[in-house]
Amino acid sequence: MKTIALKEQLNRYFMFAVLIFSFLFATASSNAQTTPSQIKNVVLVHGAFADGSGWKGLYQVLSKKGYNVTIVQNPLSSLEDDVRVTNLALDKQDGPTILVGHSWGGTVITEAGNHPKVAALVYVAALQPDNGETSVQWLMTAPPAPENGVLSPDDKGVVYYDKAKFHAGFAGDISKEDADFMYASQGAFYAKGFGTPITKAAWRNKPSYGIVATEDKSISPEIERAMYKRSNTKITEINGSHVVFISQPEAVAKVIIAASKK
Repeated sequence: MKTIALKEQLNRYFMFAVLIFSFLFATASSNAQTTPSQIKNVVLVHGAFADGSGWKGLYQVLSKKGYNVTIVQNPLSSLEDDVRVTNLALDKQDGPTILVGHSWGGTVITEAGNHPKVAALVYVAALQPDNGETSVQWLMTAPPAPENGVLSPDDKGVVYYDKAKFHAGFAGDISKEDADFMYASQGAFYAKGFGTPITKAAWRNKPSYGIVATEDKSISPEIERAMYKRSNTKITEINGSHVVFISQPEAVAKVIIAASKK
């Protein structure tokens, strides 16, 4: 009888242990399913008077932290063309993606951000028009800084930046050597892009983060603040020039990383 009672007691202990284990496993599985995983894909979109090489420092910071970073090379021939190549880069991503735009690239991601793989938008000293608005509308809402060197379109409709003003007006907080390289590698930006209206602003439906470069001489910080406040974009102010993503890649990376965790 004692042997039978002992067996019954052991069976009860065993069943109790099984129930506890099952409960803990179910709880862990539930937490794993409800806790959102960190987004690891980042697509970077450059602006006018630049090319993809300017993202190198930010690319290195994010890559070392485990992010899969893709850099778009905009043709700068039109808003439609830049959106098209950005969408091609987004098509290649294997899951949710943070889409980042600098300067004119902000207008591009405002349209391209409607791609289903885009989880959030990050604007780096960038334009952020609404439906039916153009980039030039916003650029005209504040007087340009004396250092600003954006020239009038040439006979082919291409806009360049004045070489004599490029360092102070575009990239004041990086070395002259680096600014000279950036000037030499800039793409040919067709002015019609500035005059093309947005058809569907992605920031209306997706979380947005905006960086105001407080020493920006190419897009007034006042304009950046006004756009971001209007759209309820989460604002971070960084003391830097228009190319703050080059001069302070760690600070810009923090904003992108924050967006990837929400």
